[in-house]
Amino acid sequence: MRNATVTRNTKETQITVSINLDGTGKASLQSGVPFLDHMLDQIARHGLIDIEIKATGDTHIDDHHTVEDVGITLGQAVTKALGDKTGIVRYGHAYVPLDEALSRVVIDLSGRPGLTMKVDFTRSRIAEFDVDLFYEFFQGFVNHALSTLHIDNIRGANAHHQAETIFKAFGRALRMACEADARAAGMLPSTKGAL
Repeated sequence: MRNATVTRNTKETQITVSINLDGTGKASLQSGVPFLDHMLDQIARHGLIDIEIKATGDTHIDDHHTVEDVGITLGQAVTKALGDKTGIVRYGHAYVPLDEALSRVVIDLSGRPGLTMKVDFTRSRIAEFDVDLFYEFFQGFVNHALSTLHIDNIRGANAHHQAETIFKAFGRALRMACEADARAAGMLPSTKGAL
């Protein structure tokens, strides 16, 4: 089984993330940021990745450091769980609707971090959550999962629906990319011989 646990301690946050890439979608989430926990639950459920996150941070200032550092630590855990990436599909994509909202997420576990995110949220906050922090979460993730990630919200009128379609699609795309490729067992999915 492809499991990993990563702990990240800074002066701003203390975070432990445990994942099982071959899980059933179970989640135990205590980030201290309720809407982030709701979104992380979408990754677990739709990615069929078991995720446990315990985080404390300087949320008395704002949620920025915690949200970004959870993304960083989750990315580190995915990298650790994947090992040398032999035999994985490598690429993943998903379109997910929720009522009027539709998002597309495409990921390449390429070894090269890059984020392109095209989302025009219809409001700046969802409950107490600042939507700018979604970018920080995904930037932290790609920098440490060493992945290229394209996120497009194609349409949406409700910011909660926009966010939820993004995280559900991300979970599905990540699941696809991490899955074992039955036709390429023991092979690294790159002509370079390295990822």
